[in-house]
Amino acid sequence: MTHTPILPTVEIETGANPTHAVIWLHGLGADGHDFEPVVDAFDEAALPPTRFVFPHAPTRPVTINGGYVMRAWYDIVSQDFSARREDPEGVHQSAAQIEALIARENARGIPDANIVLAGFSQGGAIALHTALRHPKRLAGVLALSTYLPLADTLAAEASDANRDVPIFMAHGRDDGVIPHDFALKSFAQLKQAGYPIAWQTYFVEHGIVMEEVRDIEQWLGTVLVR
Repeated sequence: MTHTPILPTVEIETGANPTHAVIWLHGLGADGHDFEPVVDAFDEAALPPTRFVFPHAPTRPVTINGGYVMRAWYDIVSQDFSARREDPEGVHQSAAQIEALIARENARGIPDANIVLAGFSQGGAIALHTALRHPKRLAGVLALSTYLPLADTLAAEASDANRDVPIFMAHGRDDGVIPHDFALKSFAQLKQAGYPIAWQTYFVEHGIVMEEVRDIEQWLGTVLVR
């Protein structure tokens, strides 16, 4: 069995002896520090003691950026949203790395049922991909400004344990990186497949706004049950 190294991470704990965890993946070209300010904006009293884990993606060449090496969860091989854009090998590698982070939280005393996978853009794609195939029930999936990668393989690979995992998808109406309507197709596919999924649109481009932060906080409060 191949050992998957643990990615370097940034961690924030909202209380002593965390009982819950949120593993939150950044977008293309960013790093684990990107969403630290969001935790600062949360009302910690609204959540149980939670460890927020922000991994740094590995660096790799990204085809659509002229092969420039940057932090990326997978290569994006095409700008064409009507074709497969994501590199399957990269998706699978990143999913294995996120599984290793889940296992580390288990080893630190946090069960799968108390773990949310979250992510923005590329990170959200990996969160969705990994969670829906994870063999044990998770607390939820937070998918921001993103889409479902390798969508054609989900039906065959989906884990029965997470067929009822709560999913919160949010997207900017004016997103010029991942078009709003393209993300809506992922939402529709997941809803059609029976997942309990919520969708919210915000007046923003490829980013998040404070209204969205408040909605995320409220949603986390419902899935991170004390």
